[in-house]
Amino acid sequence: MEKFYHPYHMVNMSPWPLMAGFGILSIMMSMIKMFSFFEMDMFLMSMVTMIFVSMFWWRDVIRESTYQGHHSSVVLNGLMVGMILFIVSEVFFFISFFWTFFHSSLGPNIELGALWPPAGIIAFNPFQVPLLNTVILLASGVSITWCHQAILKNDMMVAKNSLMITWMLGLYFLMLQWFEYKMASFGISDSVYGSIFFMATGFHGFHVIVGTLFLFLMWLRMLNSEFSNSHHFGFEAAAWYWHFVDVVWLFLFSMVYWWGL
Repeated sequence: MEKFYHPYHMVNMSPWPLMAGFGILSIMMSMIKMFSFFEMDMFLMSMVTMIFVSMFWWRDVIRESTYQGHHSSVVLNGLMVGMILFIVSEVFFFISFFWTFFHSSLGPNIELGALWPPAGIIAFNPFQVPLLNTVILLASGVSITWCHQAILKNDMMVAKNSLMITWMLGLYFLMLQWFEYKMASFGISDSVYGSIFFMATGFHGFHVIVGTLFLFLMWLRMLNSEFSNSHHFGFEAAAWYWHFVDVVWLFLFSMVYWWGL
């Protein structure tokens, strides 16, 4: 076995980063086809391929950290910085949506009837499904914090149960979001309001899907006894991401649903 006399992880050659890059390219191209010709075959095939590539890549990372011991404290610091920078990039991604929203809502032009929401658009009541979704995400933030405290106390039974509550609340949120979309009286092509609303809430919903899968994977790892009170950065990364999703929703609820009514 080769020995390294330094605290860094020299990653072995892997096909997954290149395949993931091609997978994302394929997804973007297939989305153009889906939106232009209403054909989903290429998109579904690209998504399935990307899911399998992600699963194999995550499997290798879990092996390196849990079973091979490559994730030293120095490596963990690098992973933490990487996750923080990733979340910062996501923050600016959503800032672009809010910028568009305020640009259009603070000075609606004559084509919109000089009104916001535009003439003919019946906006959602923010104190019905949106408020319930807000309560759900706030509750999930509490449960994932409860889980983190349980891990630090090495109470893995409480940690497993509280983490299960968290990803189940994520699924509940997605079900309600789907119900809200089905009940919408406007679509993504109904003026700039519909475009901004469905782009912002839709991408947030996508992030909830990713976050829920992230948490579910951490729950499976917890069932497999792969975390300890001193080594659980995978869970911490998932928790940071989930709190980010919570905060974005609070802005969506207060600005797009409530203030923009």
